[in-house]
Amino acid sequence: MSTDVMIEARDLSKVYGSYRAIDRLNFKIKKGEVVGFLGPNGAGKSTTMRILTCFIGPSSGTAIVGGNDVFANPLGARSIVGYLPQRAPLYPEMGVIEYLQFAANIRAIPQLERKMSIRKVIDICGLADALEKDIGELSHGYRQRVGLAQALLHNPPILILDEPTSDLDPNEKAEFIEYLKAIGKDRTVMLSTHNLAEVEASCPRVIIVSRGKIVADGGPTDLAARSGKARYVMILDEQSRTSPSGSAHRSSGGLPLGEVLEGIRQTIPSAETKELPSDEREHVIQILAPSTKDFRRELFSLAVDKGWVLLELRREVIQLEEVFRDLTVGAEAGSRLDKAGIRRAAEEDDEDEDDDEDEDDQDEDGEDEDDDDDKEEDDKSRSKS
Repeated sequence: MSTDVMIEARDLSKVYGSYRAIDRLNFKIKKGEVVGFLGPNGAGKSTTMRILTCFIGPSSGTAIVGGNDVFANPLGARSIVGYLPQRAPLYPEMGVIEYLQFAANIRAIPQLERKMSIRKVIDICGLADALEKDIGELSHGYRQRVGLAQALLHNPPILILDEPTSDLDPNEKAEFIEYLKAIGKDRTVMLSTHNLAEVEASCPRVIIVSRGKIVADGGPTDLAARSGKARYVMILDEQSRTSPSGSAHRSSGGLPLGEVLEGIRQTIPSAETKELPSDEREHVIQILAPSTKDFRRELFSLAVDKGWVLLELRREVIQLEEVFRDLTVGAEAGSRLDKAGIRRAAEEDDEDEDDDEDEDDQDEDGEDEDDDDDKEEDDKSRSKS
């Protein structure tokens, strides 16, 4: 193995009975890489990290961390890894300083370096305000900081972090991301998180796993480009139209959503369209179309021809979140929705939308007649009783 490869998985598998948590994973992470390790719940992320940190053994295959086989030399692997599980196993009855001294002793940090190491992680993790408290008195965010501090205490060349920012507030998360960028220059970081914005901001490389297998490995931008799609956002005035002269005027009938979606589909037959949440004054339409062509001219011309008041039209780069969903959800989510009857109900709602509008426009006199009939039936029932 090349000396600059710090983490390597070779056909790594873990089986629980008939269930394969991970299935023949193969990847290498080099020194100086900050790698986002992504996947939906149950994909095998935490299982992989527990094997790499020697908490559990693989069913088959090999994992090598810093040149140490995790099965043959687990102590060697553990000595150079800083590990933060998703929920750090802390001792609530210990004070913060007491716990860090305990962790430093376990890590065999020399006595002369111990005080400096503790002070350094206190500053990095923002624990100065919590030093006089027991861990059990701390908020979830501060407990996560203490867990991160113990992972950094011995200045490890490899960091394996499982949801490290899950309980941090936005300011704390931003500080942590900046710290990751800084330390990633001279050490190896493997980061598991569900916050894809954090990954895009801090991880030049992403490994995505689904159902225990690797489905993508590359830079966030490269993965987004592989989707072959571009996203457009089109914002239209829902209550106005343009006249032949080009001036906007309020339309009594408004702008039906069905008309907009149908017009887009006719203009770009391969497009995927959906309405995004907005107020009642606007239609915000997301359009996914092939990235081989810029369709903004066609969409602008469509709006002009139809007399739609175009408030905004922009083309965006596909984000990692959409690539993640495409790779890890796919038809599986559709089948779950079908089984639950959710997708079918949604489609029926779309089909009945026009009928609902017609019902809302019912004649008030007709409604009053129905009310009178109901009253008469109630009166008859009372007289009989």
